[in-house]
Amino acid sequence: GSVRDSRKMFQVFEEYRPQVVYHAAAHKHVPLMEDSPCEAIKNNAIGTYKTALAAAAYGCERFVLISTDKAVNPTNIMGASKRLCEMIIQSFDAKIKQGKASELPLLFTNEERESFCDLALLKDVRTEFVAVRFGNVLGSNGSVIPIFKKQIEQGGPVTVTHPEIIRYFMTIPEAVSLVML
Repeated sequence: GSVRDSRKMFQVFEEYRPQVVYHAAAHKHVPLMEDSPCEAIKNNAIGTYKTALAAAAYGCERFVLISTDKAVNPTNIMGASKRLCEMIIQSFDAKIKQGKASELPLLFTNEERESFCDLALLKDVRTEFVAVRFGNVLGSNGSVIPIFKKQIEQGGPVTVTHPEIIRYFMTIPEAVSLVML
């Protein structure tokens, strides 16, 4: 199912009632998102919203958004869309801590709202919403390391986005530990 499909999200959460959600579903490839900014926003931000609302409505204890260092002062659509995701999560957490989860706006069609969103589900929400930001994870899909390795094997040069750039890396076990923490 798609995170953009409210009905599917509510069905999944109603059936499985997860305690913890690690929300990593996102379009994350910068060039593709620059070409399709509306898709980045719909999938990343709206999909995060719909998934978070389902988690809250069905009693999930904790919702962990996997974000990116590109969300810090974003300079591209992907980073901006992930920053929106973080802001959504922060808003959910603030409303819940204030005891005002029922004030969360609903992004549904009337049909979806009547069929899948019983506002009573938002009465006693206790879901904790948090976000973790990742930089470069060594060996992960889309990591820059294989590109650098290939460029070095071919005698260079190693291309970087800017001569003064600093790249930070973490290992896969470090990334897993961060998410679990």
